[in-house]
Amino acid sequence: MISLYAVRTGGEMDAFCTKCDMNLGHTIIAMIGPKVVKVRCNTCQGHHSFRGDQPLAKAAGVAKPKAVVLGFEDRLKGRTIGAARQYTPKEYFRIDDVISHPTFGMGVVIANRADKIDVVFKAFEKTLVNGKAS
Repeated sequence: MISLYAVRTGGEMDAFCTKCDMNLGHTIIAMIGPKVVKVRCNTCQGHHSFRGDQPLAKAAGVAKPKAVVLGFEDRLKGRTIGAARQYTPKEYFRIDDVISHPTFGMGVVIANRADKIDVVFKAFEKTLVNGKAS
């Protein structure tokens, strides 16, 4: 993990070593502005481009599980479309609520961030206002 106060040439940080094939301590050799571009492994002394931390699963050679992508129809399965609530910015919506938007049509709420919601519609995903006071 990179610490904001230690990111400077000569500073130390954890990074993925291409020779050792694991996350190890490195010394920062070169930076362009605030971006680290070249590091030296403190274990093998090898110099290489900075690639950031690699997940342990990748470093250990374990395949990362693939993300499951749900289609719009799959998201609507088992839901009563007739019970969809009409979208208005004044209403509060929860994750998995089915809404009916006057322009975009039917949608399913997939995220709620206090005053905004992310809604998946048939053709795209939109961020909408949630619970806006008058």
